[in-house]
Amino acid sequence: MRLSRRELTIAAGLILAFAVPLTATLLLTRSEAADSKPQPKSASVRMHRLVLPINTDDPTTMRALISTSLNLPKYYQERNEAFTIEVVAYNAGVHMLRADTSPVKDMLRVLRTVNSNIRFVVCEATKLGMERQEGRPLTLLDDVDLVPSGPGRIIELQEAGWSYIRS
Repeated sequence: MRLSRRELTIAAGLILAFAVPLTATLLLTRSEAADSKPQPKSASVRMHRLVLPINTDDPTTMRALISTSLNLPKYYQERNEAFTIEVVAYNAGVHMLRADTSPVKDMLRVLRTVNSNIRFVVCEATKLGMERQEGRPLTLLDDVDLVPSGPGRIIELQEAGWSYIRS
């Protein structure tokens, strides 16, 4: 029996209509579980990065931030995962890192000895505003860096993949 050109075209169309989507589905849904070899886990150490903002002169909030800065590194150390923190002070939060007004400077000294992977930064715009208002230069605690904008620094860190926790 000889098929007509029309019948051959219909048969080829039906075969393509089923074969192409089936082949594409099988190729796209091929999972790692179907592979005979298990994939080794990456040997690289995960790096966790956290930005903690402080924009209030409330000592309770400052102590909560310090508590977070003490406890989270312990958690990740137990998991053998690297962890770093950057504390960003702006607005009234700058008082936390001022030598003359910090209600938690002794706690910060202890924190630094326990956690070497912590950085403290102060919003320079806030510092300059405080200096103008008070009519004198401000003295910050040791090892405190300045950034042009505290909120801007937080945004930059978040855009770079840092986590954000509000105390």
